[in-house]
Amino acid sequence: MPAALHPYLNFDGNAREAFEFYGAALGATPQFATFGEFQAVPADDPAADKIMHGSLEVTELIRLYVSDVVEGMGEHKPGTNVTLSLMGDDEAVLRSAYEKLSVGGTIQMPLEKQMWGDVYGAFTDRFGIEWQVNISGAES
Repeated sequence: MPAALHPYLNFDGNAREAFEFYGAALGATPQFATFGEFQAVPADDPAADKIMHGSLEVTELIRLYVSDVVEGMGEHKPGTNVTLSLMGDDEAVLRSAYEKLSVGGTIQMPLEKQMWGDVYGAFTDRFGIEWQVNISGAES
């Protein structure tokens, strides 16, 4: 898949409800994975049933992503809870975008291999816009 830009929406514990609503309204079925399923938190943690990552493929060109904001991820701010997510398998293009867009910004996570197998990084650019870059099948 060439590089694509997808909105990533963050919610304060109601990501599942929001995406089920959006899916019904847009005629698509949401897919979810919880923090517990990814073993990102202990099974008895209240965040275990919260959404770590969800997707809603409306058309081939329109895909939304979602997660709940849980303790340790920062503050949930309605109205500013959208992150731009660059995704694909074109490693050169996506690495370049990460490096150039993050200049003068703040790195939240360096671009490196993650537990799900892809190379991923996150940053806030110098204008305050939050970005994620995910490279499918990339070498670290």
